[in-house]
Amino acid sequence: MDSALLNANLTNPTLLFFLLGIIAKLVKSDLEVPPTSAKFISLYLLFAIGFKGGQELTHSTLDGTIVASLVFGMVVAAAIPFYVFFLLKNRLGAQNAGAIAAAYGSVSAVTFVAATGFLETRELTFGGHMVAIMALMESPAIIVGMVLLKRYDREGSDHTSLGQVIKHSLTNGSVLLLIGSLAIGLVADAKQAQGIKPFTTDIFKGFLAIFLLEMGMVTAARFGAFRKYGLPASATAVLIPLINGSLVAWFSGFITPVVGDRFMFAVLAASASYIAVPAAMRLAAPKADPGLYIPMALGITFPFNLMIGMPVYFAIINL
Repeated sequence: MDSALLNANLTNPTLLFFLLGIIAKLVKSDLEVPPTSAKFISLYLLFAIGFKGGQELTHSTLDGTIVASLVFGMVVAAAIPFYVFFLLKNRLGAQNAGAIAAAYGSVSAVTFVAATGFLETRELTFGGHMVAIMALMESPAIIVGMVLLKRYDREGSDHTSLGQVIKHSLTNGSVLLLIGSLAIGLVADAKQAQGIKPFTTDIFKGFLAIFLLEMGMVTAARFGAFRKYGLPASATAVLIPLINGSLVAWFSGFITPVVGDRFMFAVLAASASYIAVPAAMRLAAPKADPGLYIPMALGITFPFNLMIGMPVYFAIINL
């Protein structure tokens, strides 16, 4: 991997704000982003990405590449939980393995947001249909995780129906906002949409920096609960995204030649959900330990992808 590429990523202002958040928490600073402000910023980022994706889709035609991309994304999201579940089931138990499998098969909208900044610094773009693919990849992993739990842990998961979990995953606020914003961007008049471009585009990076500052503080706060699981859990939280992202970075070349789209595919495959999946797993796997699968996704995988994963996937694509 090009050392200049890694250095450019590590000196990215948004990533540096993420590291500042971690430092602030470790030194016990009273720095904080008010919860209401953090929630507003997260809603703004999802809205901006969805709306811009919808606008981009208006310039695209539903061709074979887009259809193949949609299918590929769904297959990736459904396939990852299978190998993760069986890799971890004997060591961690079916409930924890199911929750981790669902988290790593699903996607992180925040990682997707950070990846857009990575591409922007390199003056690269990605197709608007990738926003739709991100939204569609959220649920298959949750459904597969639920099916695996029902098959291998009947006693612990029978009280919740598959329909309840599917409904919960589809009505999740982040998914609903993304799909809704995408649809609005798709049908909105192009000239009128220009009127909110300063809001959806010009201030995007600034809000992303503040959001990652808050995410850094949240990440550092999760470290304590994670320590009892030791090195194997940390290694798993690095190796799973590295394997998923690297393989998809290579295989995506058979689906699309667009570098930005391939990079987004790799990032989606490498990311892990720590918002939608925990909410669903409270219903599907009540005995699973949130102190394991949430810190794995947020405290290890998320910063790994920001600092190392993204340059690795980008380098593989450009080999």
